[in-house]
Amino acid sequence: MKRIFISLMAAMAILPSAAVDFDSVFVDRTLRVDCIFTGLPAGDAMRCETSVAAISSLPEWAGRRQRLDSLPLAGNGRLTVTSLSGDTLYRASFSSLFNEWLALNEQRPVSFEHSVLMPFPKDSVNVDIELNDPRRRVISRCRFAVDPADELIAAKGRSHVTPHRYIHRAADPSEAIDVAILAEGYTVEEMDSFYRHAEVAVESIFSHEPFKSMKDRFNFVAVGAPSLDSGVSVPRLGDWKSTAVSSHFSTFHSDRYLTTGNLFAMNDLLAGIPYEHIIVLANTDEYGGGGIYNSYTLTAARHKLFRPVVVHEFGHSFGGLADEYFYEQDVMSDTYPLDVEPWEPNITTLVDFPAKWKALIPDGTPLPTSPSDAVKYPVGLYEGGGYSFKGVYRPADECRMRNNTYPVFCPACRASLATLINFYTRP
Repeated sequence: MKRIFISLMAAMAILPSAAVDFDSVFVDRTLRVDCIFTGLPAGDAMRCETSVAAISSLPEWAGRRQRLDSLPLAGNGRLTVTSLSGDTLYRASFSSLFNEWLALNEQRPVSFEHSVLMPFPKDSVNVDIELNDPRRRVISRCRFAVDPADELIAAKGRSHVTPHRYIHRAADPSEAIDVAILAEGYTVEEMDSFYRHAEVAVESIFSHEPFKSMKDRFNFVAVGAPSLDSGVSVPRLGDWKSTAVSSHFSTFHSDRYLTTGNLFAMNDLLAGIPYEHIIVLANTDEYGGGGIYNSYTLTAARHKLFRPVVVHEFGHSFGGLADEYFYEQDVMSDTYPLDVEPWEPNITTLVDFPAKWKALIPDGTPLPTSPSDAVKYPVGLYEGGGYSFKGVYRPADECRMRNNTYPVFCPACRASLATLINFYTRP
C-alpha cells in the first residue's frame, strides 16, 4: 500500500509557485471579510446578491505564503485581491451553504452568512468576491476597495481569546496548515469531554493517508467555547438548544444534515487563534454532519460513527472532495450538469476526464468499470457518484467518500489530498 501511495504522489504534479512575494505586499496579520449572500425571488428565478457586513483584522496570518495568486481548486466561490494597478495579489476559493440552498429553488427571500480570510495588505487593494452556479456562471459578485489604514476595520483577537489547547503542533502557524476544532453544545462542566473528542478527531484523521504520512504539515488546536445548553438542536424532535454557534440538524429538511448559519459568531470564537480550516464538534449522539469546502466541518461527536464521519466531512471541507455515493432513484440527478466538468477532483462527467485521475491508470490497462475489476485495479471509472446514479463517475468502487464502513480514501482521493497539502505547505 505504501508503494502505491508514493507512486500516486509522483503522478500528481505540484502547481508552480506564483511570483507574488508575501512580504512585499502583505503583513503578518489577517483581514477577515464577513459577507451576506442573499437570494431574492425574481419571477421564476432567483436574484442573488452579495454584500459586505463587516471587515476586521486578526493578529496574525496562518495561511499560505507562496502560490498566492493561484487556486488549487475552483470551488463555487472565489476571493480575488488585486492592487490598485490591477495586479493579482491573492486568490482563494470556497463553497457555501447558499449554493446548496439555490438548488432547492425555493421561492422565498433568504440570507446566508460567510466569512473569508486573506492576508492583511500593506497598501490599499481591491477585493472581488464571486459566486458561481453549477454551470460555472457568475450569479453574484461584490467588488470593493479596502484601505488598510481605515480606522473602522475592527481589531479582533487581541483580548478575550477563547480558551484553547493544541492537540497536535508540528510547526509554526506560518509553515503549517492550521486547523481549529471548535466546541459546540458543550457546557463548561463538559469541556473535558470536548478535549477528549478533539483528540479522537485528530487521531482519526491521522489514521488515514495522506494525512498520516504528512502529519508534520498540520497543527490542530482545540477551542473550548462553552454553550449554555448541553447538546445541539434537533428540529424533528422539537428540541432547540442555546449553543455556541446555534447548529442544528434537518438542514434543508434532511434529518442527518448538521450545519450552522452563524458563521460570524463561529469565526469570532476563533479570533486570536491561528486558523485556516475549521472542524466543529457537536455534543450529540444523533447521527449526522456536514462539510463545506474552505468553510467548516460539523460532526456529531458522540455517535458511534464519529470517527469515519469526521474524516469524511474533513474530506469535503479541507480537500474539496465530492460525495461518491449516489441514489438509484436519481433524486438529486440535477446537482451536477452532465455537460459540465465538476470542479471537485474525485468525480467526473467525462467532459474533461484527462484532467482528473486518468493519469493514475497505467497505460495499456483496461479501464475498470465494475466492482469485479476493483479487486485487480485500484483506480478506474465507476458510474454513480455525486448523488447521481447515471452520468457521474467516481475513481474507485469504494472509498471513504462513499461509504462510512470503508477504511481508507481511494487512491485518487489520496493523491488529490496530497497535492493540496503540498500546495499549501511546499516552498
